[in-house]
Amino acid sequence: MLEIEIFSDAICPWCFIGKRRLDTALKNDRGAIDPDIRLRWRPYMLYPNLPVEGVDRGEMLRRRYGPRGDKGRVPAMLLAEAATQDIELRYDLIDRTPNTRAAHRLVEWVGHQHGWQAQHTLVESLFNAYFCKGQDVGDVATLAVIAASCGLQESQTEAVLCGTEQLGEQLNAEIDLQLERAMELGVSGVPGYVMGGGYLLPGAQSVETMRAIIARAKEKFSN
Repeated sequence: MLEIEIFSDAICPWCFIGKRRLDTALKNDRGAIDPDIRLRWRPYMLYPNLPVEGVDRGEMLRRRYGPRGDKGRVPAMLLAEAATQDIELRYDLIDRTPNTRAAHRLVEWVGHQHGWQAQHTLVESLFNAYFCKGQDVGDVATLAVIAASCGLQESQTEAVLCGTEQLGEQLNAEIDLQLERAMELGVSGVPGYVMGGGYLLPGAQSVETMRAIIARAKEKFSN
């Protein structure tokens, strides 16, 4: 069994593209994910210092790029690469750049409670919510709707999404641990795929490259 850890952030477009490419790379002739692979999504925060409520995206872009900071303007290459994976990036719908720690807590909780397959499905839902619907994936109410489909009970919602109580503290501690570990592994941008606990494949690689690297990693790191 080969474990592939994916360091990612819910507001990273290349992580979304990379996730779709990984899905394709892992599918066998029957269209099912290779049973000898186990995935594990790990946290990475593109903007770790944002306030909990996030910031207005238009204002953030104007501060960074001046008059060119139009929230609907997206590099043509990024749009084209996304389209090859059947992704329509709707940056024009995105009003806020969120702090993603709450989303990471949810991803971590689902992985522990329901396994990597459920975690993998949740990550797709978060990407779709942000990039295709313009939803604020840092907003607790928005996340609660997404979380309900993942089996998160109302009694646990505040702890998981707001980081309160013992459960929330445990999730935050795990996130901090993995953020530190990402630095130790050399993850300086996302997506970053760590195979066998140590080998890092950076960036949203092509399907062919992923297949080749994963095949070699299975031979070397499977246990």
